[in-house]
Amino acid sequence: MSLLVVGTLAYDDVETPAGRVKDALGGAATYFSYAASFFTPVRLVGVIGEDFRAEHKTLLAERGIDLSGLELAKGKSFRWSGRYTGDLNVAVTLDTQLNVLAAYRPAVPVRFRDSRYVFLANSPPALQAHVLDQVDPGAFVAMDTMNLWIDTARDDLAAILRRVDALVVNDQEARMIAGEPTLIRAGRAILKLGPKVVVVKKGEHGAFLFSERFFYALPAYPTDRVVDPTGAGDTFAGGMLGYLAHAGRVDEAHWKRAVAYGCVIASFTVEDFSLDRLRGIGRDDVERRFQELHRFTAHP
Repeated sequence: MSLLVVGTLAYDDVETPAGRVKDALGGAATYFSYAASFFTPVRLVGVIGEDFRAEHKTLLAERGIDLSGLELAKGKSFRWSGRYTGDLNVAVTLDTQLNVLAAYRPAVPVRFRDSRYVFLANSPPALQAHVLDQVDPGAFVAMDTMNLWIDTARDDLAAILRRVDALVVNDQEARMIAGEPTLIRAGRAILKLGPKVVVVKKGEHGAFLFSERFFYALPAYPTDRVVDPTGAGDTFAGGMLGYLAHAGRVDEAHWKRAVAYGCVIASFTVEDFSLDRLRGIGRDDVERRFQELHRFTAHP
């Protein structure tokens, strides 16, 4: 089924213990849409600047990602610079340049508004609500957020949490939203704020899945090659929602498989900078690693 993502496309400067890159393709919507495209066609809404390279538009389009919701604005694209040191789960932000993103208000094309699955990538909650006002009220909607909005826009965040079906956040963000010290209590507390499902990303330690009807915990795929964690959380969400949109089901069994696919896609992402590792794999590679993860976690 149709999957819509609204979020950022960016250029990143990233430094990790494995090396550094400049002007690497990044952005939450970029990572999400590429990951989801392993499972289903994707509709992307976002803004780019005049510096956004044609080769990168081609890269996304060739994955079956519909770019007709991409707005070209005067100026430079969103840019982020960060460094990872000892803890590869934590990035130190060195510079953020909003550029064309500063004045952007997403406009969902009319032909995208019937999307049955929608992902609101990280952005101010008021803008996420603006997007939600433009899509089919019967769509399944998942969203991401970050510590900045939890601190500075809590009322707006609380309002949109009452309108979405699922929230995807990392462990720190879950604790901040819930005001709880442990992840189990935090996940359960967030369910009371509105979402039917809460997925808590734990980086190299996998993910927790919460709902009022079931709970699930899954470790990450145990890759020993971690080059760049940037975008891992977004590709986790892309793999997860891409699979759900492909399946057209959001029951317990499909959610559990979706989380596993998210872990698998993220495990490829961290093995190189930007989308470089994902560009070198196919669906067969994803399925092979999915089966390996199943074997690793199966009980005797």
